[in-house]
Amino acid sequence: MTVLDLPQRATLPAGNVLAVYTDGYLALRRGWAHWIGQLGSFLRGEHAFAQLIRFALVGGLSNIGYLMLFVALYGSGAQLANLAGSVVSTAMANELHRRLTFHASERVRWHTAQIEGGALALTGLAITAGAIALLEWTAPQLGGPAQAAAVLGITAGVGTLRFLTLRLWVF
Repeated sequence: MTVLDLPQRATLPAGNVLAVYTDGYLALRRGWAHWIGQLGSFLRGEHAFAQLIRFALVGGLSNIGYLMLFVALYGSGAQLANLAGSVVSTAMANELHRRLTFHASERVRWHTAQIEGGALALTGLAITAGAIALLEWTAPQLGGPAQAAAVLGITAGVGTLRFLTLRLWVF
């Protein structure tokens, strides 16, 4: 009977493997921390794109606030719930835009932001309502998905105009 000589496995000392792993992890962590820090600095900056990102985040938060208030007040009637949700979420969004989106809390007073931002919100509501009415009048045969896409496009256009007007005129 023949005995085979099997090669022995090469092994690394456990300390070296742990050091390589730890060094790699720390380098990765430092790289991510640096990248996150740069992203945070950019998002806090005054660049138009950073303001647009903050504008969208504030809009999302105000929509969540609207929905929560609407659901809470729905038992009192849909119209009252809609009115309260719209007024409160618009006022909240105007203040967040003043403080966070455009960093204008020292330049623009609270009531100015509420009046001008509220007027823009009402103008946007009028534009979207008019565009939807025009769409229903000119293309009544459109199905649900096409109408939803049109409303989404109209709303995006109004949001873009609102952002530009707030950025260039109000704040």
